Amino acid sequence: MPLRNGRTAFLELLVDEGVTHLFGNPGTTELAIMEVVPDFAALKFVLGLQEAIVIGMADGYARASGRLAAGNVHVAPGLGNAMGGLYNAKFSNSPIILTAGQQEQGHGLLEPLLYEPLVPIAQPLVKWAVEVTRVEDLPRIVRRAVKVALTPPTGPVFVSLPGDVLEQSAELDLGRPVRVDAKVRPSDEALKQLADRLLAARNPVIVAGQELAAHDAFAEAAELAELLGAAVFGSSVAYGAQFPTAHPAYCGSLTRNQKQVRATLEPYDLLVCLGADLLRMSVYSPVEPLPEGLPVVHVSERGWELGKNYRTDVAIQANVKETLRALLPLVRARRAPETAARLAALKDRNWTAQRARAAVAAMGEAETTPIDPRFLMLRISEHLPQDAVVVEEALISSLSLPGFLPIRDPRAFYGLASGGLGFAMPGAIGASLALPGRPVVAVVGDGSAMYGIQALWTAAHLKLPVTYVIANNRSYRILKERLVSMRGSDKFVGMDIKDPAIDYVGLARAMGVPGRRVTDPNDVAPALREAAERRGPSLIEVVVADGFGG
Repeated sequence: MPLRNGRTAFLELLVDEGVTHLFGNPGTTELAIMEVVPDFAALKFVLGLQEAIVIGMADGYARASGRLAAGNVHVAPGLGNAMGGLYNAKFSNSPIILTAGQQEQGHGLLEPLLYEPLVPIAQPLVKWAVEVTRVEDLPRIVRRAVKVALTPPTGPVFVSLPGDVLEQSAELDLGRPVRVDAKVRPSDEALKQLADRLLAARNPVIVAGQELAAHDAFAEAAELAELLGAAVFGSSVAYGAQFPTAHPAYCGSLTRNQKQVRATLEPYDLLVCLGADLLRMSVYSPVEPLPEGLPVVHVSERGWELGKNYRTDVAIQANVKETLRALLPLVRARRAPETAARLAALKDRNWTAQRARAAVAAMGEAETTPIDPRFLMLRISEHLPQDAVVVEEALISSLSLPGFLPIRDPRAFYGLASGGLGFAMPGAIGASLALPGRPVVAVVGDGSAMYGIQALWTAAHLKLPVTYVIANNRSYRILKERLVSMRGSDKFVGMDIKDPAIDYVGLARAMGVPGRRVTDPNDVAPALREAAERRGPSLIEVVVADGFGG
C-alpha cells in the first residue's frame, strides 16, 4: 500500500466518493487541506465569505443534485457560524459531509485560541459526528460518514480533522464506497391492506411531500390521484417541489394555520400522506389540524415521522416511489367508476382555477405603489424561463407565490425547510452549480437577505446565472403581523429596517453583482427580462408594501 499523508488521503477519499465541489471558508487549521486542493483537478473549491454561506451552498447543491455535498469550515467559531445552516440541512435531509479543521491533539489541552471540542457542538444536528484521532482511521471514518449521509433518511454528518492527523503519514488502504440500497417496498400483505384502505374511501385526500420529488415519483403520485379521484394538497412546509401544479387533482398547498388546515381536511374520509411531514405546523394553537376521526395512511422513508404527532392507522416505512409502483396495479385493477366524477368535480377549485382567480385579484393592484407583493409574485411567475429553478425565502411577501408558480418537474423549486433564515441566498448558488444550464431565480425578503448577503460575492465570482429578487418591505413584517394577531399590540420595537435604509443595489454592486431598484409596478417585468438576458448574476430590489400603510 502506498504511503499517504492525512490531507492527501482526505481529498482522495472525497473524490472517490463522487464529490465534485468542496464548499469552504478556510482558516489556519485548514491550511493543510488547502495546500493539496490544487492537486485535485476533479475537485472544485467554492469559497464562501462566511461559514453560514458555506453550509447554505452545500445544502442547495445537495438538494438540487440529490448527491453528496462537502463543506469545510474553521474550528469552533466557524462551526458555530455554520450551525443555523446545518439546522436547515437537517430538516431538508441534505446529504452533506461537513468537516472542520481542529487544533492538534494535545495542543487543545492548552485551550489555545479558537479551541473547543467540535463533536459536541455539531452532534445535535447531524446523523453522526466523530473526530479522527489516527490517520489510519481516516478511510474508515470518511467511508462510514458518506454511507450514513446518503442512507435514507439522508442528512448531514460531521467529521473533526485535527491538524496532527492531517500531517501524519501511513500506508493506507482507502477502501471503497458503500451505498445502501434503500429502494424498499412494503410487503405484499401491507400493500393489500393499503389498497383496501384506499379503495374503501369515498372521498380520500392526498398530502404530497418532498420525497416525491427526491425520488422522481410525480408520475406515480399523479396516477394514484387519478385512480382514486383524490384531491391533492402540498404539505404545509414546502421544502421543495411536491406535485405538478397543473394536474387537475392538485388543489394547492396546506397552510401552517391549524384552524385553516382542519377546515380544509374536514370533508374527507381518508388522509393519504405521501413522502411528507404529517401536518407540520409553526406557532401554537389549541386547535388540532387533523380532524377528529379522520383516518391516516402515511408512507415515508423517515420512520421518525410515522405516527410522531398524530394517530396513524397505516404507517409504512418505505421508498415512496417503489411503494407506489407496487401499489398502482392493485388499485388500477379495482378502480371504482365514480372516481372519474370525483376528479372532474375538482375542476372549479383546483390550483389552475385558483390561480386564474388570484391573478385577476393581483392585476387589480397593478398600479398600486408601493408594489403589492401579490402583483410582484404574479409577474415573477409569468416571466420565468420554462426551465427556471426558484429558490424562495421571502416569508410574508411570497405568501401568494405557491398559488402562481407553476411546478413542472421535481427540481423546479426549493423552499425553507426549517423556518430558520439564511438558506436562499447561498442555496441558490448551490442549486445553480448542481443544475448547470438552468437559470435560478431566488425570491428573498429583505430581512432574510441580510442573513446571507455575502453569497452575492460568490455568485459574482463564479458568474452564475442567478437572479436575486429582493422583496423590500423595510421590516420584519411577519413579526408585526404576529404581534398584532397574537398579542393585540401594534407597538413595533426592533421590527423596522428603515433608519438608515439598506441599499441592496449598492450592496450587490459592491460585491460585483449588477443591480436595479424597482418602485414602479410597470418596471417589474422589464427588470425581470433584463436580468434573464444577462450573463451572470443580477439583483432586483423591489420596494413592496409593508402591510401597515407604507
